[in-house]
This record gives sequence, C-alpha cells and structure tokens, in this order.
Amino acid sequence: MSKEMQELQKEWHSIMQSIHSNSNVVAFMNSRLGQYLDDHPFVALSLLVFIAVSAIPVAFFLIFVVITAIMACIGVIVVEGVVIAIGGMSLLCVLCGLGALSVGVSGVLSICYVVLSTLMNYWYASRSQIRKEEVNGSLPQNSPPVLNLSASNGKNE
Repeated sequence: MSKEMQELQKEWHSIMQSIHSNSNVVAFMNSRLGQYLDDHPFVALSLLVFIAVSAIPVAFFLIFVVITAIMACIGVIVVEGVVIAIGGMSLLCVLCGLGALSVGVSGVLSICYVVLSTLMNYWYASRSQIRKEEVNGSLPQNSPPVLNLSASNGKNE
C-alpha cells in the first residue's frame, strides 16, 4: 500500500474510534435496535440510505411549511391592515355624519329656544300689561295684538 493510503486508513480509523467512543453511540449500540442493526448490516445500510435520501424532501417540506407560515402571517397582517383601514374610514364617515347631524339639531334647538323665549316674553308682557290696566281700573278697549305666525305672502287680511 502507498503511504497516502495508509495515512487515509489511519485517519478513517481515528474517526471511527471517536464515533464508537461517543457515549450516545455506545448507548445506542447497547440497545435492542443497535444490536439488531449491528447483526444485519444490509438493513442498517438501507436505513442509512433511506434517511440520507429522505432528508432532502423533508427539508423541502419544512422550508415549504416555514414559508407558508410566514406568508400566512404576512397575509393576516395585510388583511388585518385592510380591515382596520376600512373600519377607520367607515368610522370617519359615521363621525362626519354625526357631526353634521349634531350641528343641524343644535341649530333647530337654538331656533326653538329663541322663538319660544320671544313668545314667552311677549305673552308675559301682554299679561302684565292687562293686569296693570285692571289694577288702574281701566280695561283696554283693544285686545293685545296677537302674533301671527302663519306665513302671509305680504297680504293684509
């Protein structure tokens, strides 16, 4: 044998010694499965080839699972963002409508307050004038003017 071949054989032998001296390997070889594989080298070789060959499809499957999970998370985040954006726009529209409605209701209530307070002041003023005249002993010959709230297109009746 050549010198290079002997060195290669020594390296191989030292690698095998380090593997056989590993505590996990010793524990496995002492188990029933390890004894069976030691007694049946063809089955051990078949199992080794199967594991080596199936590692690539398993790795591709795991990569597929990880990529799918990442894409699902990104998709959920995108969908959630779209839903939140649509919900925010809907809320903005509803709040703008409520703001306009509140301005309108406030205007109507303000007008009602002004009209009612004016009517109440007019009514109390005319009643107090009638009472003063009754106290003085002179009854009014005309009844107090009545506020006509109906729309009268500029015609006097």
